[in-house]
Amino acid sequence: MAVDPIAPITLPPLQDPAQEGTWLREALQSWLNNEFIPEAINTIIAERAAQIFVRQRLEGENDLGSLVIAIVTEMQAFDFRESFYSEFAIANAVSDLILESLGYDRCCGQS
Repeated sequence: MAVDPIAPITLPPLQDPAQEGTWLREALQSWLNNEFIPEAINTIIAERAAQIFVRQRLEGENDLGSLVIAIVTEMQAFDFRESFYSEFAIANAVSDLILESLGYDRCCGQS
């Protein structure tokens, strides 16, 4: 049985970098705080992930998969010792938040 590959998800062009960054930072921090317990490090993690995301978008990257890989790669330098999370958890959470905001069913990739 052949399986169709998942089509890439391309985000709409960046309109307002500050607004997109603020939305992602707040959404990610809320997710981090609700997933386990609120911790001060969550604010720093959310800010860093949002900075990476917005910078990539400003550089013209609109492919969600590429954005997730950029977050994983750049967050590897972050010290997660004070956190329950890792760079992979952060990148996956960003992906889920964006998919949800675009109306995609995260389970099956359908809108």
